[in-house]
Amino acid sequence: MTTHPAPERLEDVVSFADDHLIPLVDEGLGNSAYLLDLGDGRALAMDACRDLRALRAAAERRGLRIAFAADTHLHADFLSGAVQLGHDTGATILASAAGRRAFAHRGLADGDEVDLGGLVLRALATPGHTDEHLSFLLLDGARELGVFTGGSLIVNSAARTDLLGADRTEELARAQYRSLRRLTALPDGTAVWPTHGAGSFCSAPPGTERTTTIGAQKQANPLLAAPDEDAFVSQLITSLGSYPAYFDRLGELNRRGPAVLTADPVLPALTAQQVRALVADGGHVVDVRPAADYAAGHIPGSLSIALRGQFATWLGWLLPDTAPLAFVTGEDQDLREIVWQAYKIGYERLAGRLAGGMAAWLAAGNPRTTTAFVTADRAAGRPYLDVRQESEFVAGHVPGAVHIELGALDESAADAPAGPVVACGHGERAMTAAGLLERAGRTDVAVLDGGPADYAAAHGQELARGTANTRP
Repeated sequence: MTTHPAPERLEDVVSFADDHLIPLVDEGLGNSAYLLDLGDGRALAMDACRDLRALRAAAERRGLRIAFAADTHLHADFLSGAVQLGHDTGATILASAAGRRAFAHRGLADGDEVDLGGLVLRALATPGHTDEHLSFLLLDGARELGVFTGGSLIVNSAARTDLLGADRTEELARAQYRSLRRLTALPDGTAVWPTHGAGSFCSAPPGTERTTTIGAQKQANPLLAAPDEDAFVSQLITSLGSYPAYFDRLGELNRRGPAVLTADPVLPALTAQQVRALVADGGHVVDVRPAADYAAGHIPGSLSIALRGQFATWLGWLLPDTAPLAFVTGEDQDLREIVWQAYKIGYERLAGRLAGGMAAWLAAGNPRTTTAFVTADRAAGRPYLDVRQESEFVAGHVPGAVHIELGALDESAADAPAGPVVACGHGERAMTAAGLLERAGRTDVAVLDGGPADYAAAHGQELARGTANTRP
């Protein structure tokens, strides 16, 4: 059995985390998984997603075998990697017994403890984000080292409570209130290791901090400053924005358990003729090239979703997981990244990529569509359509802008003004929006190469705040 000197000061807890805990941040989904070095060649993986490349690399660098794979809750924003780790390394899967998972695992209830070999992991029932949510308190003897809080207490907030439907939102918000009170009863020096962070649609505020402490949250978390439960509930619920459509599917997929992969998935090469046949049969073409390349010429009806950190979010928000997908790629783009971002949110009907890219498409005599991609000084005279999230729009937008979130645009294309310049923060989401509008028959669309600050500066304006001109 490995022993760890029991820390007596906050500095010692920080030192323990520096030596034994490896956060693995998915910037695109805004989440953190954790690899905990148990000190004897074994490790625990906490809230690992199905894309295990970074976790496996970190374990290999330290010579660690994953002995335990724990999930704090039935994730809605990614497929868990726990089942895969159980298959590949023999890891014991730890999760809430209340989650009724349909695969082999050790089901835990409130207060249950798992001996990790010197360290102990104690399950704390912290419902709110989901019904079966657990936090995991890491103990060295009687000393609380830190707590993996998943989607309960997160940096300066708490995760959303509306994923199980509007009729459960308030009930779960009240449960979240009680869960946060339970967690903040831990010693101030206890480290807080959340799963959801900035960039997560599970309702984390902007910021750079991914971890915190109980004491720091007592001082800085505005939800903890609410005077009573009703105020907490109101504050939490009114902060909830929209979330990707695929969130409604993944909880059940995680309960059943993702299929085990026996080899890394690949993206086969397709001819232009095969891509045409796929579209004729109800498939979709996703163009992952940079926005400027898509604007210069793309397959008619294709959707621009640039390959970057947020690729999985918009793929899962805007396209079904039931239709085959073909991809248009540029030179030197990582095909593995396309595959793993799709697979980690349950998109497995990947027909392949267009071999030779747009050059091959045109060489086969096929048509292309172009989209005007304009700088702010060339956008004058056009209605301004802002497709950012509501929180972004409220924080500062072009005066008179029409606001339709990108995630709602497919159903609200008729509400878009005629001849718009479509804009987001930089241009990527706006180019996606232009593809949706073109698919709806619009031929009068331009995309702003830049964001609202660029436009306002070019036209001598000050950004406005608030929700005027917002459309559902």
